[in-house]
Amino acid sequence: MLIHNDYAWRHHGGPRPTLTALQAMVGSSRRQTAGFVSALKAGRFVTAVADRDDGRVKCLQASPALVIEIGRSGRLFVAAMDAVARRDPGRAARLDDPDRLGELVHGAAAHVLRYGTLIAPFTRVLHFASRDCGYPLLTALIGAHYAATVPGAPAALPLKLRGLAERLNVSRAHIGNLLGEAEAAGWIRIADSRLTALDPTLLTEFEDWAAGQMLFYDDLAAAILAEPKPDPATPRYACAS
Repeated sequence: MLIHNDYAWRHHGGPRPTLTALQAMVGSSRRQTAGFVSALKAGRFVTAVADRDDGRVKCLQASPALVIEIGRSGRLFVAAMDAVARRDPGRAARLDDPDRLGELVHGAAAHVLRYGTLIAPFTRVLHFASRDCGYPLLTALIGAHYAATVPGAPAALPLKLRGLAERLNVSRAHIGNLLGEAEAAGWIRIADSRLTALDPTLLTEFEDWAAGQMLFYDDLAAAILAEPKPDPATPRYACAS
């Protein structure tokens, strides 16, 4: 939503992307949002800049590095669609530009603001995604299933608590809790650090979710690439602060 507000203001006539505006539209508390933005500033992922028309107003500008990281998943869904459609050249390569990728993030967020989240109908995918690093863990589990069942699929990540915790930068206990919850629900079974069972309805749910994301982001990409590239030479900022 921070990237959405930044690009909406710069390129689509939206309101100023201030901290107050962001606090009014996200689910966390005002204090949590302010703390999160402060952390992004400290990491140089966000800059507070003065509005050209009113220097007292500080606007939150996303760095290219932040746009690239947040837009990575959407771009990869477009790359998957490129592969399915056998497009050469594909659309994903043209989204490597941060400005175009920022427009992809803006378009996705605008859709969510208008219609609600796309993930809500996929309750088990949402269950994982709502937990810290739960979605990457789910993709590791799906990848392990594909490695065992799809010829030519990449090798699976070892499903050891230590390795997963280090890869996802969370504690072993957190990974253990997530896997324990999934096993207790009957969604997976793991033995000797290998996935030995995956609920086929969970696999279908994940694949339906992924296919929908491919179509959603591919449509956004097609619309963005059909438009002239946004002109970054028209600043609405006075100076960094």
